Amino acid sequence: MVQRKGFNLVETLAASMILSGAVLTLGAISTNALTSTRLHRHYEQAAAVIDHQLTLIDQVGIDAFIEAGQTEGLYEQSEPVFQWAVSTEYTGTDSLYLVKITVTWLEGRKPYSMTAQTMLDGTSLVTSTGAETGEQATR
Repeated sequence: MVQRKGFNLVETLAASMILSGAVLTLGAISTNALTSTRLHRHYEQAAAVIDHQLTLIDQVGIDAFIEAGQTEGLYEQSEPVFQWAVSTEYTGTDSLYLVKITVTWLEGRKPYSMTAQTMLDGTSLVTSTGAETGEQATR
């Protein structure tokens, strides 16, 4: 009986198929991970846009924000471009307003959005100007 050294063609093809399947699987996993990471980064950026808009509303005051009338806009400082929209609703309790901010963006052709709601007090910190004494009264 003659002893053979090495592998035959069928064994080599089977090993090649197993190796190529493993490489394709790893490639698909890494592609999905990168796509997921990019989407999560966009959600973080959308949360930053919401935080930025809430900070602006808080600095200006909800009453002045409503009077200004700018309730939507574009945030073009990052890629993709985020579109934000603010809706306010007086709750009827004291001077509380329900503020809802929605940020939308496109990832390829698919739209994504993120919404946050909060309650803001609509009263001004300055209650009277005290024009006769030149002082401002605060609460």
